[in-house]
Amino acid sequence: MQIFVTKDYQEMSEAAADMIVDLVEEKPGCVLGLATGSTPEGLYAEIAKRHEAEDIDFSRVATFNLDEYRGLPADHEQSYHYFMQKHLFSKINVRPENTHVPNGANPDAQAACDAYEASILLAGGVDLQLLGLGHNGHIGFNEPAPEFPKETHCVDLTESTINANSRLFDSADEVPRQAYTMGIGTIMAAKQVLVVVSGEDKAQIVRDAFFGPVTPEVPASILQFHPNAVAIVDEAAFSLCGDLADEGCGCGDPDCDCDHDHEHGEGCACHE
Repeated sequence: MQIFVTKDYQEMSEAAADMIVDLVEEKPGCVLGLATGSTPEGLYAEIAKRHEAEDIDFSRVATFNLDEYRGLPADHEQSYHYFMQKHLFSKINVRPENTHVPNGANPDAQAACDAYEASILLAGGVDLQLLGLGHNGHIGFNEPAPEFPKETHCVDLTESTINANSRLFDSADEVPRQAYTMGIGTIMAAKQVLVVVSGEDKAQIVRDAFFGPVTPEVPASILQFHPNAVAIVDEAAFSLCGDLADEGCGCGDPDCDCDHDHEHGEGCACHE
């Protein structure tokens, strides 16, 4: 995993937007995996600005969002489909038929998840998957669990996630208790993964996820094993990692030969 530290949220957003725009220019028909939440709002604004100023063409791009609340229709103001329309899709020339978000209105969880997984495979897989990082290490709605879930599935949301998302609803009681989400296997199948993290409140989970042991109790820790993972983290979010940045992956193995970019070497216990 390569970790790049930026001065602040704005620089993080600009750097992440650069990566996505560069891919679109290099591969006009690329498949982007997208995320919601407050962290990517800035990079979506940067992408929209670049589209307007530089005429970046998204007409051939396909997008697949990580997740959606179960039970919310696409036009619900708190649905992730609505979020994407508001913050990105309405501001660029992506074709509506090329944008995909799990169908939260489908009450048949298995059918909804199977259809979504199949549509990703039909598109040829994701070229770049954008991720945020939850306070408990969740990516998408993959919560801490005894094992890593593989494919798109229906998940029960934890109380911490419900409470974190309640600020967007009138009350915590209105937050859906379930969601459809890409599985860890689906995320790891992306050709490249881009994680964006901002704020001092994320400092501990950045340390745990990027420098701690790989465990399903910290779902994002699996990204240490992705062959092409990039994290763009602002200084506040990286503030607890300064003592680990020059110590390879932080696995605790005295013979670890992981390099500064957090690449796992053959001599590292966590490489086995």
